[in-house]
Amino acid sequence: MRTPSRPLFRLAACAIALVATLFSASAQDYPDKPVRIITHSAPGGSPDALLRLVGDRLSQMWGRQVVVLNHPGAGGAIAARTAAQAAPDGYTLYMPASSAFVALPGQQANLPLELPRDFVPVGFVAAQPFMLAVVSSLGVRTLPEFIALAKRKPGELSYATTGRGTLSHLTGEGLQQRTGIKLLVVPYLGGTPAALNDVISGRVPMVIDAYAPLAGALQTGAIRALAVGADHRLPDFPDLPTIAETLPGFSPGGWLALVAPVGTPDEIVRKLGDDLRAAVLDPTTRAKLESTGNYPNPMTPSELLTFIRGQQESWKPVLEEIARNP
Repeated sequence: MRTPSRPLFRLAACAIALVATLFSASAQDYPDKPVRIITHSAPGGSPDALLRLVGDRLSQMWGRQVVVLNHPGAGGAIAARTAAQAAPDGYTLYMPASSAFVALPGQQANLPLELPRDFVPVGFVAAQPFMLAVVSSLGVRTLPEFIALAKRKPGELSYATTGRGTLSHLTGEGLQQRTGIKLLVVPYLGGTPAALNDVISGRVPMVIDAYAPLAGALQTGAIRALAVGADHRLPDFPDLPTIAETLPGFSPGGWLALVAPVGTPDEIVRKLGDDLRAAVLDPTTRAKLESTGNYPNPMTPSELLTFIRGQQESWKPVLEEIARNP
């Protein structure tokens, strides 16, 4: 058998070095044009507002515009498919809400939402602890009081969610599993803003969502927060108990992460992760995020992958119960 000549070895080595140099230069110059980030949220929704805050900071850092692409519909499936089909060059990214990885998989055939098969994890953006809030006229002031009322009226109390299969829906189902109460779910395709009229009027006495969509109604006293799904009491709400103070181990909430289409060069993914961390920890940006109930918690790509898998596992019993009793 003939062995390759030394010139061929040298040519191959040069080619490998050239490719490595090109990738390094590509990452060093990235981005040299606008970067598009896809969200499933409609304009004005909570994920959209958070994305625009972070996107503005990244635009300032890069000197290149971050363009928000809203692809609402089909429970987030449209955004997921669009993002998965994008070129893996770092110029089209995807910032899904938690339900995309926790609740959507399995609902539709061949939905491209498996990590790391379909997307490369980049970094964690922010957590959005959920509040359990009720119309003030319901007459309960604490979560234990609400649970006691629901036990006296099984199947009579309802709660508003941002749609079936979303994290707010899963939170309501998890609440029932852990307490033995029976509630009626009322999904609103228009999200919490569409639900609040019915909640404030008392037709649907409870709503579950992050702070931002509830802020106006909370501030006017039309609704009252009973508890929040955080690991500890939030600095802005020191008198608001956590859900876990009543139901240990239960801290429901949404979150958003940044991912890139599979095949995106590692060097660009690392730069994106580093820049995202710097953006959310920028003091001005962080203050804006936390004022709207979004709490940064930077993670490396591997930490994000572990986190998402843990979330999937923790919500699995609730999803299985929903599948058995749709």
